[in-house]
Amino acid sequence: MERPRIVGTLLMAILVWCCLATSANADTKMIYKDSNQPYNVRIKDLIGRMTLEEKIGQMIQIERNVSSPEVMRKYFIGSLLSGGGSEPTPQASPKDWIDMVNEFQKGSLSSRLGIPMIYGIDAVHGHNNVYKATIFPHNIGLGATRDPELVSRIGVVTALEVRATGIHYVFAPCIAVCRDPRWGRCYESYSEDPKIVQDMTEIIPGLQGQIPSSYPKGVPFVGGMESVAACAKHYIGDGGTTEGINENNTVIDNKGLLSILLPGYVSSIRKGVATVMISYSSLNGVKMHANYEMVTNFLKKNLRFKGFVISDWEGIDRITSPPHANYTYSIEASVNAGLDMIMLPYNYTEFIDGLTYLVKNNFVPMSRIDDAVKRILLVKFTMGLFENPLADERFVKQLGCEAHRELARDAVRKSLVLLKNGKSADAPLLPLPKKASNILVAGSHADNLGYQCGGWTIKWMGFSGNNLTTGTTILTAIKNTVDPTSKVVYNENPDAEFVKSGGFSYAIVVVGEHPYAETKGDNLNLTIPEPGPSTITNVCGTVKCVVVVVSGRPVVIQPYVASIEALVAAWLPGSEGQGVADVLFGDFGFTGKLSFTWFKTVDQLPMHVGDPHYDPLFPLGFGLTTQPAKAQ
Repeated sequence: MERPRIVGTLLMAILVWCCLATSANADTKMIYKDSNQPYNVRIKDLIGRMTLEEKIGQMIQIERNVSSPEVMRKYFIGSLLSGGGSEPTPQASPKDWIDMVNEFQKGSLSSRLGIPMIYGIDAVHGHNNVYKATIFPHNIGLGATRDPELVSRIGVVTALEVRATGIHYVFAPCIAVCRDPRWGRCYESYSEDPKIVQDMTEIIPGLQGQIPSSYPKGVPFVGGMESVAACAKHYIGDGGTTEGINENNTVIDNKGLLSILLPGYVSSIRKGVATVMISYSSLNGVKMHANYEMVTNFLKKNLRFKGFVISDWEGIDRITSPPHANYTYSIEASVNAGLDMIMLPYNYTEFIDGLTYLVKNNFVPMSRIDDAVKRILLVKFTMGLFENPLADERFVKQLGCEAHRELARDAVRKSLVLLKNGKSADAPLLPLPKKASNILVAGSHADNLGYQCGGWTIKWMGFSGNNLTTGTTILTAIKNTVDPTSKVVYNENPDAEFVKSGGFSYAIVVVGEHPYAETKGDNLNLTIPEPGPSTITNVCGTVKCVVVVVSGRPVVIQPYVASIEALVAAWLPGSEGQGVADVLFGDFGFTGKLSFTWFKTVDQLPMHVGDPHYDPLFPLGFGLTTQPAKAQ
């Protein structure tokens, strides 16, 4: 009679064991990996599983050249980036980029919780770090088009080319309102007019996808594998610093803050921008990287921004002077101010140790860490990174394709601003005749792809010459456009005697600034470097000439205007120089309007519409127009 009792006890034990196993399985089910769950449920589940070490890792962005799959796994790194010119190999192909990104991603996925990393890059005028990518005009030229729909299409194309290399996050657009052209980043600004800057935030739905009309305000939106996460930068006041000195102090009252500096951010947030980057500069004496009032209270609470806030490159180091003088303080001040992800980009173990100490000793509350990580995870979930962490090769043929180059060429045409056309309105020089016996092309910028692309192209500071990427120089474009019977003579810097003896029908002089970026572009005199002025003098004093200025901002041109027959602001047109020739020779008309006031002398700066001393050479909004020429 004992046997049934033993069997019953055994069955009960098995039943209890099964129930416990089922319960354990329910507890270990990775809810955060279930794409059918709402984002907030997934985030709550994942945050609940994370250690402090894993949370701090998510807040870190480091440079690819100090990382490895093992570093990604060991330190739970949340993000990688390529700084200016940082590439897997020289002239890397899309597959080279994809293989590199995927290798890092596999390291992240092999960590305990398998949280995917996000890879960022400065695609500020096309995918400008990458060999053979389409290089669009810099923002100053796009502002001159006054065409938000065009800028949106550029965003779509840029996203596709970025995805072609396996990357999913771009540090663009720059929505600075450049209030002084002496600033070295002025070409990254669409305009000195905040309304134009606001209009041009249409690039965000181009990059990220068109946000649904019912989408909640302030929540990041990234619409699928063809889109990338965008970044509105640099919050706030980067373009308004005293004398245009990069990273300097912006002095402005509340009215100016609301009417000049903020509109672009309001529009960006409304359009679902995923991230906001903080400015190196100070606002009324307070470093933005440590500005709790503007980052947490204003951006996150008042503007209801729900994406993540990222520092600039070594931005927290520069809270102190000299930089990195008290790094523990810099970590505390920046994280408590509301920064969520820190672009270190190198000293990650020092940052991890510092922030860990600050949290464990209650200098940085755990609630602040959780807020940062929730925001980062929200962007990653929104991007679909948990479902599709690895890049594939489906977009590789998009990089630099013909359709994208045609769009860039169209953007060049629309960005050109005609400032002068003939000695009088009755005797215009443009459009130029394609058929002429002898055409002189001169100037340092006529046959230099690097010069016409400007900074942030292949390398951080840009480059000189025609060998580092592909495109069409203005000289080549001219040769492609003129009648086959026309002779084109190129002399970079001819003397007056050469010009006199050449019997030229007319001349095209292409001069301007050499490439620069950021602080190295700060310039208090804004003169065109030699031999530009000499070339203008030697050529335009002898033969009818059109001068094409290739520059990242208005420059000193008044001393030469009287001798110049026609004057064109081409800005930094990028890789498709054919767009310049299209308009010079009348296949298309001039339509661009100045997005910046063109000063007479630098002594007038800063100068804006409405100022008592507003006396420009060419005012904001100026631009002559021409009609396309009849078949020549």
